[in-house]
Amino acid sequence: MTRRGAVLVAIIALHLFIFWALATGLAQRAIEQLAPPIQTDIVQEEQKKVEPPPPPPPQFEKPPVEIPPPDVTIDMPVESTNSTAITNVTTKPQPAAPPPPRAVASTPVKPTKLPSTADYYPPASTRLGEEGTAAVKVCVDANGKMQAGSPSIAESSGKTRLDDGALNLAKAGRYAPATEDGKPVPGCVSFRVKFQLR
Repeated sequence: MTRRGAVLVAIIALHLFIFWALATGLAQRAIEQLAPPIQTDIVQEEQKKVEPPPPPPPQFEKPPVEIPPPDVTIDMPVESTNSTAITNVTTKPQPAAPPPPRAVASTPVKPTKLPSTADYYPPASTRLGEEGTAAVKVCVDANGKMQAGSPSIAESSGKTRLDDGALNLAKAGRYAPATEDGKPVPGCVSFRVKFQLR
């Protein structure tokens, strides 16, 4: 018999011995002698009681801090026997009052010739039936010529076309300058231009 055959026979014999030991209960008796039976006890777990949280510490209110009012001292004037009244009176002559201003004769700017409003009534306003009154301000120099930026609308009629017609009418007019002591001076005048359909 070879070595390999001897190993095979030993393995088969070992298996047959284990099968025989299991069948006859020999293995169970050997295990009971080697290891004692395990005893188990059921232990009930004690439930921990949940204790309520401790109460919060009492809060103490801080007393308000009182700040004493500051001391106020009032210095009263001390009456003195020395009088501070002015005793010396000068006898210098007072200067004479200036004479009252002389009344100056003056006249305002006057429109000497203004065209008819019918000539400057805007055609679109005539078709639409627009009516209104615009106040125009005219400023002239000492020669009666209009100054720069004149005329201007002092009070609108509410319609742009009528305001433009009033400005054109004022530009076409003639004006006498204002006077002071008979001498012509620059000045301004305001007048109303009424547009009314007939």
